[in-house]
Amino acid sequence: MKPGKAVFIVLDGVGIGALPDARTYGDEDANTLGNTARVLGGLRLPNLERFGLGCIAEIPGVAAVRDPEGCYGKMAERSAGKDSTTGHWELGGLITEKAFPLYPEGFPAELLEKFKRLTGCAGYLGNKPASGTEIIKELGSEHVRTGFPIIYTSGDSVFQIAAHEDVIPLKRLYEICEVARKQVLVGEHEVGRVIARPFIGTVGSFVRTTNRRDFALEAAGATLLDLLHDEGIETVGVGKIDDLFCGRGLREKIHTKSNSEGVRITMEAASRMQMGFVMTNLVDFDTLFGHRQDPAGMGRALEEFDSRLPAILDVLA
Repeated sequence: MKPGKAVFIVLDGVGIGALPDARTYGDEDANTLGNTARVLGGLRLPNLERFGLGCIAEIPGVAAVRDPEGCYGKMAERSAGKDSTTGHWELGGLITEKAFPLYPEGFPAELLEKFKRLTGCAGYLGNKPASGTEIIKELGSEHVRTGFPIIYTSGDSVFQIAAHEDVIPLKRLYEICEVARKQVLVGEHEVGRVIARPFIGTVGSFVRTTNRRDFALEAAGATLLDLLHDEGIETVGVGKIDDLFCGRGLREKIHTKSNSEGVRITMEAASRMQMGFVMTNLVDFDTLFGHRQDPAGMGRALEEFDSRLPAILDVLA
């Protein structure tokens, strides 16, 4: 491995057991790796296995090797909250002391009236916690008929806006999200992220597109990316890293549409730099398989990533 050259890859949503505060979020049984392996009768992850994954916890199919080739461990988040913004900031060295607000009953009426007034939207649909795929099934046809954006949240601190790309074009959807981020979701309602969730298709066959965009808060303090950038070290953000850090501390920002594209771009960025840092988020694990509780899809994605590890290491050799 060349001195001063590093790649940091986040498998989004791939956890290995519940934290002590899991009860606060209803996640006492969370264990993506363990549960996926158990349901599938085992995972085949030979490269992660030889680096020590099976030494961290019991994962069916992944052995605890005697002499792992890598360093391994299990970390506990110190920050308050469990969302992507909080987690990635802490990975960058910034602890969040106060959790972002959650809305298990939906957003207050006065907040949504402010949203309508400042964005120019005549109305809205939804306003409840929901699965993104389910809410467009439920409200997609009404959205197409009325033109009203679909607003929903989840167990994370998020304000999500779903819209059909032919009803609210992407540029307009992003504008609405930016106004919501900067002028509506402020003060006591300062959520971790405003997320644009575009979809396409016809009634009965709506599907989300890869044109999602996250509008996060700017980090309240310096992160690892800031420190490296200030020292003149090349920094590259791949996937939603740009959104989560509001582009700060990044010389280059590359959005992706899939895990495979994310891995390819990560390797390309690392191979062309002499000294630098690439931070990558592979979001398919979370959006395509975790939220949809699809263990088969999760298993395939994990095994695909594992198969790419030798090539990733080669560009660092």
